[in-house]
Amino acid sequence: METPKVHIRKNDIVKVIAGREKGKVGRVLKIDREKGRVFVEKLNMMKRHIKPGKTHPQGGIVEKEAPLAFSNVLIMCDKCNKPTRIGMQRDPGGKRSRVCKRCGDVLEAKKK
Repeated sequence: METPKVHIRKNDIVKVIAGREKGKVGRVLKIDREKGRVFVEKLNMMKRHIKPGKTHPQGGIVEKEAPLAFSNVLIMCDKCNKPTRIGMQRDPGGKRSRVCKRCGDVLEAKKK
């Protein structure tokens, strides 16, 4: 199976367009290209029971982010402040950059 072509990167601001978390906005924490999934900060939370260990000496129930499908999120454009699809564009130097399909503005990943 071929891995899907994905233009979403870590630290991008995305909006969920389908599912239980529809309409919410968050920052991408992690991307799983093989499975076509994306982890978004504070969205799609799930509870996990963990045994006592070094990191959690007490053990117990921990909440963490569950992955969302790539198809269920759209990147947010900085300029028009709306969810948008992503286009690819080459500048005269040959460097590829991601552009907003709505306004044509270049999208840059946010640095944390």
